[in-house]
Amino acid sequence: MTALSFDEQGVDVVYEGTEFRLERQLIENAIEKSYPSITDHEVLKIIEESPTLEGEPRRIEDIVR
Repeated sequence: MTALSFDEQGVDVVYEGTEFRLERQLIENAIEKSYPSITDHEVLKIIEESPTLEGEPRRIEDIVR
């Protein structure tokens, strides 16, 4: 399971026991959208090849409020 922790500057990730950070600019460049409008599902898709997506996608601006 992948754990994502969002803040206004990026995402802390734990993927298969490895912790790392994805900065806001990197995520925006990868997804080609502004950071607040990107969803948690979109971020998960850049980390995992075939993620299990559960529930409705949530926009980052709604998560960090």
